[in-house]
Amino acid sequence: MKIYTKTGDLGETGLFGGRRVPKHHLRIDTYGTVDETNSLLGLAASLCPDPALRSVIERVQGELFELGADLATPADTASAHIVRVAAANVARLEEEIDAWEAELPPLAHFILPGGSQAGAAVHIARTVCRRAERLLTALAAAEPVSPNAQRYLNRLSDWLFVLARLLNHRLGEAETPWHPRSSR
Repeated sequence: MKIYTKTGDLGETGLFGGRRVPKHHLRIDTYGTVDETNSLLGLAASLCPDPALRSVIERVQGELFELGADLATPADTASAHIVRVAAANVARLEEEIDAWEAELPPLAHFILPGGSQAGAAVHIARTVCRRAERLLTALAAAEPVSPNAQRYLNRLSDWLFVLARLLNHRLGEAETPWHPRSSR
């Protein structure tokens, strides 16, 4: 099978279900940004020294593939091949956030993104995830989307924030507090 299809040479791409849309369509931008988040998580996983956390990151990468397929399939398209994001995916993220926060010192101030290479990569993934969430809210205002997709991205950005803190904590990297200029 060839990697190129030539079907997008004129600036259109196909959604699952067969509908063709311009490559600049909000739906394409949204799931493309989910894909960017996924790629950044691949970078974070490659930098993560903890095999258990690397496995959790890779699980979320799989969920992001499912989310991308969900978003590439209009809500009114029936497909036995597409797995929609489930409430259980959101609940699992919440459980992990709660467990990880129990291990972390409480936040008393804003922190600067950074720390270890793995933690910094997760912070970048978090900001791209936030962009995907903003695009998804715009898409949801324009046309129906899977109801759990927005919940998942919202929770995932929180999950990524806590994961970055956890990685830095376990690696002994101190968090750098942010101080407003007036207090410096």
